[in-house]
Amino acid sequence: MGSLSIWHWLVVLAVVVLLFGSAKLPQLARSVGQSARVLKAEARGMKADEEAAKQPGDKPHQD
Repeated sequence: MGSLSIWHWLVVLAVVVLLFGSAKLPQLARSVGQSARVLKAEARGMKADEEAAKQPGDKPHQD
């Protein structure tokens, strides 16, 4: 029960090609990459929002 050998990866690759077809693989990879970029941008935006909220001069206004 260790890491996967090259034969395991070849079988996985063959199954993926059979399931999705070679024509759809570039489109699938492109959509996965685009989703990863969107997720990364959203994470950066959330981090920037948190950093902006921590600024010492920006205290919340209380009524």
